Amino acid sequence: MDGYAHVMLSRIQFAITTMFHISWAALSVGLSAMIVVLEGLWLKTGDDAYYHHTRFWSKLFLLVLAVGVISGVPLEFQFGTNWDKFSAATGGFFGNILGFETVIAFMLEAGFLGIMLFGWERVSKKVHFFATCMVALGASLSAFWILVANSWMQTPAGGYWDGTRYVSTSFWGSLFSPDMPWGTSHMWFACLEYTLFVMGGISAWYILKRRHVDFFSRSLKVALVVAIVVTPMQIYLGDGSGRSVARTQPAKLAGIEAHWNTNPPGTGATWHAFAWPDPAQNKNAWTLINIPYFLSVLTTHQFISQVKGLKDFPPQDRPPIVPIFYGFRVMAGIGFLLFFMMLGTLWYWRKGWLAPARIAENKWLLYTWVAAIPAGLVAIWAGWVTREVGRQPWIIYGLLRTTDGASTLPATTVGTSLFVFGAVYLILFTALLVFSLKIIRTGPDLSRPVPGKVKMDTKGAWPWK
Repeated sequence: MDGYAHVMLSRIQFAITTMFHISWAALSVGLSAMIVVLEGLWLKTGDDAYYHHTRFWSKLFLLVLAVGVISGVPLEFQFGTNWDKFSAATGGFFGNILGFETVIAFMLEAGFLGIMLFGWERVSKKVHFFATCMVALGASLSAFWILVANSWMQTPAGGYWDGTRYVSTSFWGSLFSPDMPWGTSHMWFACLEYTLFVMGGISAWYILKRRHVDFFSRSLKVALVVAIVVTPMQIYLGDGSGRSVARTQPAKLAGIEAHWNTNPPGTGATWHAFAWPDPAQNKNAWTLINIPYFLSVLTTHQFISQVKGLKDFPPQDRPPIVPIFYGFRVMAGIGFLLFFMMLGTLWYWRKGWLAPARIAENKWLLYTWVAAIPAGLVAIWAGWVTREVGRQPWIIYGLLRTTDGASTLPATTVGTSLFVFGAVYLILFTALLVFSLKIIRTGPDLSRPVPGKVKMDTKGAWPWK
């Protein structure tokens, strides 16, 4: 076991840096998309309130984007420092994808960011809106390429393993791996859902404080309208992603559901809502709320279908069961809670209780939105634990084991870098917290001149008079 200490430390380091980075990268993807919505509403309606919304949320976007970029750089370096064997074996495809993320996505986002932030009085409204769209597209493309690479690691396709490296014979086959459509879409909607409830929660906090009630009741409603589409779509994508896992990664699916014994032909598999898996005994120590046939329904949409159990796989090929069993349930549980929260808020709106004159009276509803601010992020974390830990013991599923992809480094060296990363990220988080709280406490600047509006002179007279 001691011989693999450096591998475990490298995994922990990559997990920590990934979790920190994804917290802000996901928010930047969602915020950029919502800023496009808000600026588009301003151009379409001419309502200056949407312009002020665009400027206010752009401040938070710039902050999370900066932290996301800074925290993301070490991730790619770790492929060379901590996972050099994996990089050498997969560089022909995996390295190209990471290069696309930098050249196509990051450069597009960086190229138009200055116009988006500082071009309000320097370019036309349409040109500025185009720049905003390009920044959002760059952020989404960045997530797309990262998920393409990760999906390929989950379900490698478009080539073959020659014993030492992966030889790609079809770029498009590798690009469109079986997991890619579900993995990329599920994550993009997760970014958007996370952002919607952050925006709604911050808006609810302002309303509870009775600050800019008209302004933030509008942003809460915008978030709610988008959530009407996003929350059920995310449940649908989660269902499709789960069925894809059942087809392509059956050991992961069995671990997620703590399903030990393959059900006999002509029967349906039982679903366990809660359990405590005991790998040493090849069974669950206890289960709670067992629903016959339901696991078959979840995985195939049929009552009668066979689902492979963990006992069908050698112990060395099984993933860690407890973290993915509960990680999946945390992710799915939050997804359904946010969906029902959307429905409840929609009911309040239909009753007229979200009108600016009455919305502050609904304290429990507003407190619920404030409490939901971290919910989307927790769901993303839990989902990534399920996705990545469930792939173990493979770094490339079925082809290259994680222990064989790691660099040969002294455990003390990896431990030192892990400590340094943790300290730096703690400083970054503290700085982000300080600056974001400052932005929130300051609030929107509603006195900011709107581009295109005729300004009065210092005496209050119109210039032509």
